[in-house]
Amino acid sequence: MANGSRQAAWEFFGAELKRRREDAGFTQVELGARVFVSGGYIGQFEQAIRKPQLDVAQRIDASLQTDGFFERLWRKLIKDQPYTEYFAHAAELERLATEICEYAPAVVPGLLQTREYARAMFLAGNPLATDEYIEELLKGRMDRTRLLRDATRPVYWVVLHEAVLRVAVGGAATMAHQLDHIAAMTGERKVLLQVLPFSAGAHPAMGKMMWLLEFEDSPPTVYTEAVLSGNLLDEPALVKRIRASYDHIRAAALSPEASLALIESAAEEFRRCEGMS
Repeated sequence: MANGSRQAAWEFFGAELKRRREDAGFTQVELGARVFVSGGYIGQFEQAIRKPQLDVAQRIDASLQTDGFFERLWRKLIKDQPYTEYFAHAAELERLATEICEYAPAVVPGLLQTREYARAMFLAGNPLATDEYIEELLKGRMDRTRLLRDATRPVYWVVLHEAVLRVAVGGAATMAHQLDHIAAMTGERKVLLQVLPFSAGAHPAMGKMMWLLEFEDSPPTVYTEAVLSGNLLDEPALVKRIRASYDHIRAAALSPEASLALIESAAEEFRRCEGMS
């Protein structure tokens, strides 16, 4: 399903939600209270600005007595989008965010990946996949990276653990190119980037990625990811705790200037390794 037709389908979801809500005699606030979201969120669902998570769609069905209509429509729309189900909502929110703060403990973030690096990652996770399947995954990943080229791109602040710079994903040549790309994006002021060095030792959220998203007119949201699963969190107290952890990591990281120097040094080391092979 193309992006335009998929958006039109979500607009249909929103229009049906509004019609059936009004037929049931609920205001947005009243329905929101029944499904444990704000009335503002119901309004954004109806305008197709935000997409509900599956459990919210299920609670909407229960509240409006729509016999699973919104769950079935949700599943169809998620199935036809280019990302895995657990990441689909995060990808939608990414495009709406005004600021994204990310901590990457092991892998270059998707928004900064080169095609070669992403391909190596997908092949590692899908060693028996067809070329067609890998190309489909790559298209979704590369489409995401265009966000940082947009004039209306969000403020993007990333902290990479030094381990990200040292693991030779795809080999020395791929890593050298990937690190050069990160350095270039930093130089073009598309990203504000720091590196948390090995010497920093223990730190909050060790080994756990975190992704904080801020919006113009919605509460902040956190995305975390584990093996084949992801979680979107918007409970204010929890978001505040995660924000504090991110701030501690950022404070322990090298300055942007020192971080760039380390990235460039690591890229040169990979080039030397490639030259010796």
